Amino acid sequence: MRKVIIVGAGVAGVNAATKLVDEGFDGQITIIDMGLDPYRRPAADVMRGFLGAGGWSDGKLTYHTSIGGQLSKYCGEEKAMELFDQVIDNFKRFHPNPSEVQCSNPVAEPDFIKPYFGLRLFPVWHVGTDYLHEIGKNWYDYLVDKGVEFYWEHKVYDINFKNQIVETKENSSQNIFGLEYDTLIFGVGKSGIDFGKQLAEKYELPTEPKSVQIGVRFEAPQKHFQKLIDVSYDFKLYRKYDDKGVSLRSFCTNNNAAYVAAEHTYGDISYNGHAKKDEAFRNDMTNFGILMEIKGIDKPFDWSREAVEKLQHEGVGMFYSPSHRVPSKTSEGEYVETHVVNSMDPLWDAIGEYASYIHDFIDDMEKVFPTLGKDWGVYMPEVKYLSPEPLVNYEDLSLTRFPNVHFVGDALSARGITVSGAQGTLVAEQILTLDDDINDFLEHADKPGPWSEEDDKIHTVGGLTNDKEGSFMKFQNKINKTDDEYPDFHEHDIA
Repeated sequence: MRKVIIVGAGVAGVNAATKLVDEGFDGQITIIDMGLDPYRRPAADVMRGFLGAGGWSDGKLTYHTSIGGQLSKYCGEEKAMELFDQVIDNFKRFHPNPSEVQCSNPVAEPDFIKPYFGLRLFPVWHVGTDYLHEIGKNWYDYLVDKGVEFYWEHKVYDINFKNQIVETKENSSQNIFGLEYDTLIFGVGKSGIDFGKQLAEKYELPTEPKSVQIGVRFEAPQKHFQKLIDVSYDFKLYRKYDDKGVSLRSFCTNNNAAYVAAEHTYGDISYNGHAKKDEAFRNDMTNFGILMEIKGIDKPFDWSREAVEKLQHEGVGMFYSPSHRVPSKTSEGEYVETHVVNSMDPLWDAIGEYASYIHDFIDDMEKVFPTLGKDWGVYMPEVKYLSPEPLVNYEDLSLTRFPNVHFVGDALSARGITVSGAQGTLVAEQILTLDDDINDFLEHADKPGPWSEEDDKIHTVGGLTNDKEGSFMKFQNKINKTDDEYPDFHEHDIA
């Protein structure tokens, strides 16, 4: 029985497992995750557990290959969109009210944006953040019923790619044990990017350097952005400074019932956002990330970690508002974990002159949205940790040196729910193809050949015919007799 181990129960790993069981994969599937199943996972734990970070707190699925990572470079545009459809179909399939899943597709870029920003328009499927937890429960039940084995609250400490063993232990235990695999899908989320980096260094994997992605989570009353929201709900403002290796974009826009969420990663806090669908949660706020991509930074993962650490105060990140707005409350009614500061100086201290690009981005938003003024606040930092991306084989996202190990999701620089799920689905399809090829070979190998019984493979040894007179065995007996009479013969012959 073939053993598939999936490290990480995020969107990538879950979609991979779903594709396998849907197609009748007859091997053993095991998923290991540091978090909890959807029945025990608290709403506030937005980082670890079933469906990962995005699938637990963000009900928007982007539907374009230019957003969220480079899927089409691996499989082409047509195949990428087909994989996107499979991911979206899964969210509909386990949705308690699938008819409410709708797609928005803005097409016209408004003129008032053009003097200051580019506006990237693309289709978005709206699943509804309120439904994600129920989707998770339905999806999880399906996989369990199909025989998928889950190890919850387990941390993976090491993976031996050569001996094909995953070393893990329960969070509350000291006992590390090993699980053998035939195929490994490495689908850790942001919480496990440093582990992927360690594996790349340990096995000297060839990698592609990635950029720094860091910024702030911007928040303001929705009324200031309504003119743009009417055109594009999840709008993406962007600008580039190619000569400086810097680009900026607004990221993950949330409206109507928009909440800021604190993410606990590596002992530090950064910020993200999500929106609720239920009118009971409506707060008429908008939040989005202002994320800056910086190319050419040596050791971008380490650089990002150091910057985030500088933006911590007594275990939390920082919040600044020029109009002295107070930090908002979470959807659970608690104030966002943050420390209020009197200026954006901490951002300058953390990332240096790069802070000027974010400062200018906000200044120009005040011009484009004239009612905005100083009626806003920023949570510092928002970050997407990207370690050097391992080089993979395009057809199945397997490591070039270890073809039975596949990297997906954040571990392969995916930056969105749809792309992550599509990568997992692509890997599963290739596993199934390989499984079919093996079965076809074994079925063919068991069939009798077109030759006589005398010349069939059962009468050959080492490629030499072992005919019915036993000529081969006579030859072997002669060799054995020589060895008995001249025990040092072969040694002297070699010398």
